[in-house]
Amino acid sequence: MQSTFHGLETARRAMMTQQSALHTTGHNIANANTPGYTRQRVNFTQTEPYPSIGMNAPRVPGHLGTGVQAGSIQRVREAFLDVQFRNENNKVGYWDARYNALEKMEDVLNEPSEQGLSRQIDMFWTALQDLSVDPEDSGARSVVRQRATAVAETFNFLHSSLTTIQSDYQNEISVTEDEVNAILHRLESVNAQIRETEPHGYVTNDLYDEQDHLLDQLSSIVNIKVEREKSGGQPNPAAEGAVTVWLVNDQGQPINDIKLVDGQGIESKKKVDISFGEDGNYVNGFRVLDEDFEGDIESAPNLLDMMPRGEMRALIEAFGHGPDAENIQGLYPDMLANLDEMAFVFATHLNEIHSDGYTLATDNQEAQQGILLFDLESVPETGVGAASQIKLSAAIQTSLNNIAAATGGPDGVFSGDGSNAKRLADAKDDPLTFNDDLATVSSFYQGVIGQMAVDTSEAMRMVRSNESLRDSVDYRRQSVSNVSLDEEMTMMIQYQHAYNAAARNITMVDEMLDRIINGMGVVGR
Repeated sequence: MQSTFHGLETARRAMMTQQSALHTTGHNIANANTPGYTRQRVNFTQTEPYPSIGMNAPRVPGHLGTGVQAGSIQRVREAFLDVQFRNENNKVGYWDARYNALEKMEDVLNEPSEQGLSRQIDMFWTALQDLSVDPEDSGARSVVRQRATAVAETFNFLHSSLTTIQSDYQNEISVTEDEVNAILHRLESVNAQIRETEPHGYVTNDLYDEQDHLLDQLSSIVNIKVEREKSGGQPNPAAEGAVTVWLVNDQGQPINDIKLVDGQGIESKKKVDISFGEDGNYVNGFRVLDEDFEGDIESAPNLLDMMPRGEMRALIEAFGHGPDAENIQGLYPDMLANLDEMAFVFATHLNEIHSDGYTLATDNQEAQQGILLFDLESVPETGVGAASQIKLSAAIQTSLNNIAAATGGPDGVFSGDGSNAKRLADAKDDPLTFNDDLATVSSFYQGVIGQMAVDTSEAMRMVRSNESLRDSVDYRRQSVSNVSLDEEMTMMIQYQHAYNAAARNITMVDEMLDRIINGMGVVGR
């Protein structure tokens, strides 16, 4: 039999449900400017009608509704847009870090400019040309010594500056490694809270927001794939579950089936480990280990050759990586190697020419042969480190007369002989062997600078292109998930009117019950 208080209960349910909706709207408005917050909505559902289905159900004209209830409070979010955003965010993270590395390199090399290496070498050639015209002039000799010193010091400066930035990248890699591990640890913690809460029917919206915020951060550093894991027990249909995070390659395929985070909580917690070579100037290992791993790291799979795209890979590519010290690749190691090659070949060739010439004879000393122009004594035959160690020879630093401007002949050195200075000046057009290719000193350096400029331009173009795509996806994502104050105010008015109507309905039912209880059965008293 239908209850006398049926209408009162229906109106009460309406008031409570509309009140929940108003509270949720207030929560949205309060977090309108909270980073990573996703707006929420109350899913209204009808309560079970009267009478319930059964053989003994009373015969009535039809099912009578019993009101409304808040089925769940759910986030308004589009998972597909999250996947798109993280994919583009990963590309931006890689190309932005690569562009920054190349931009810093450009700032150091500073080409073309009055202070750049190419300008110093050009001024050195000019000084030698002037010396060939008047080889006995002390002023011309002094200029040659100054220009040669400037060339050597510029090589030293470039090598030192690039090495300093490279060392900074080692620290940056370690900081980024710690950041990744901190994110993984936090994701594990959030997953654990979700797995404990969802089986009881709760929808942990704030924990989902924190999940997504952490995943957005992680996607910029390494390439990931995210899967949701449903909780056991009796979770609410709106529950999203914990996340499993896969480490993937550029094609989105898992690398060695590695789970950075296991949403089911079965596998051990993970950490990223980056190892450096013995001298610390290159990365020789990228591994994903159990958080409590204590064994020999060398026994764990090395994923350096399968390094996932993202900021981390760009930092390692800038710093330098390889299996050993003899096979290092990277932006800064390659540039330092080119500078060493250039300095070694340049100085060796000029030393050969200079040592064939004769110094300036004086009253106290005869003309000598075999003096070197540049000192490469501490540089190995491979030329490694030449840019950092090249310097003007001690003999020429001691005396300007030791600059071998003359060639000499069977009758000795004659006054005004500047033919060897002319040979030195003409060396700018000599084809020399750089990295098994023939090129002049200037053309080799122009090629190095040109390749760097192309790489920088390409990185900048990719940053802008991927940023545009990411921002476009993020705009669509925010249009779905962000709090619109205008929309929330509209919904607030709607829920308030519904609440007021339910309250008025209770008043109406109260008046009816008053008539029944206090007005009926008093006739004839």
